[in-house]
Amino acid sequence: MTAAGGLFSPQSRSLGLDQTEASPAVQQQITYAGTVSRSFAEGSELLDRLADLPVSAKQVERITRRIGAERVRERDAAVAAYQALPLAERFAAPAGVTPPDLAVVMADGGRLQILNRTEPAAADPPARPAPADAAGPAAEAWDEDPTPPGHWREDKVGLLLTMHSAVSATDPCPDIPPAFVDATRIPELARELSRLVKEPAAGAAADALAADAAPAEGAAYEPPRVGQRKVLASRRRWPTFAPVLAAAAWAWGFQGAARKAFVGDGSENHWRLQRRFFGSFVAILDFIHALSYVYAAATAGRPRAAGWACYREWIGWVWQGQVAQVLAALRQRQAELGPPEEGEPEASPRRVVARTLTYLGNQQGKMRYDEYRRQGLPITSSLMESAVKQVNRRVKGTEKFWSEDGAEALLQLRADQLSDGQVLEAFWQRRQEAATGQRRYRPAA
Repeated sequence: MTAAGGLFSPQSRSLGLDQTEASPAVQQQITYAGTVSRSFAEGSELLDRLADLPVSAKQVERITRRIGAERVRERDAAVAAYQALPLAERFAAPAGVTPPDLAVVMADGGRLQILNRTEPAAADPPARPAPADAAGPAAEAWDEDPTPPGHWREDKVGLLLTMHSAVSATDPCPDIPPAFVDATRIPELARELSRLVKEPAAGAAADALAADAAPAEGAAYEPPRVGQRKVLASRRRWPTFAPVLAAAAWAWGFQGAARKAFVGDGSENHWRLQRRFFGSFVAILDFIHALSYVYAAATAGRPRAAGWACYREWIGWVWQGQVAQVLAALRQRQAELGPPEEGEPEASPRRVVARTLTYLGNQQGKMRYDEYRRQGLPITSSLMESAVKQVNRRVKGTEKFWSEDGAEALLQLRADQLSDGQVLEAFWQRRQEAATGQRRYRPAA
């Protein structure tokens, strides 16, 4: 007999069904809850309480991971298409895309725990032959992720920003803003970024700064305004993540922008990424990271009041782009203290001064902050730090353990969720339009 199914027109595709137990709308709700909440269990509770959907935590995990894996495949396909373009096209805006006036790229690393320590990071795609332009910066070796004992590993987060600002004939804020010379705020900020900054002593030393605790009035720095942002996140290694960031920036027309900036900290991987894929972007060292090094060196081995006075002078020079003066003062300080000896503690004044001298010397060409402000470019990566914290909120925790594939799926969905432009809404529409109504059976083993 003829199968009864052959007598009817399949409606699954027109209805957007994919032969799962949940409708597309319910899958979308489950995926959202599984991504925005702190855990799959919390997502299950949210669905039950707010949407009257009794979905187990395990089912929330399965659906969220499956949808995240689909987004990862979409992303990888877009990256492969970008890498297949001729070199000239990769460094120009794509047809039909209007480049922004100011394009900004940032990158940083987060932390999460991976349970299966022997599994390759996020199932990196097979190695591709080196591109024809691999000479020079492209051929540089990347620092591979360290594999320390335990479960903690690095995830990569990228941030693309379209921004708005004015170009000035002169530096619009030549005097350092009061916030950067606030004696109550800066020590805490510096300690957050550098383990070499010690807790200030209490008592008389603290009293000596009481009159300086309130910063003087001064002009406020107005950073560029954010237009749109796109977040990217992955457990892939830096050589694999870099094209992901580059492909997304290309799709937004960043290579054709009138003004372009790449802001990062001192990590060499960030600057390898910049040289390889964003060579025409102005390289800018995050001012706050520079500040933490300057504060550590200025206060190392000095009474607190004297160290603070030194910091105020040095950071004022850095703000005005006069890094050479700070380097000269550091060399003089090093001569007073002497070079560090073998086996000396990392936080000793001599090691702190030597490390700061090396750091600022290596980054000097990325610290022309007066010129960057004149051009209307950003000088801090605070928006990047915020994005990392927002990603970490979902994946980082002392009791959260991920497989590589599970982490990659969640990182992709979390990045999509934090991006402007209704990224996930567009994905669900594409997914529904492409639905065939056929169940995907796994081949027998």
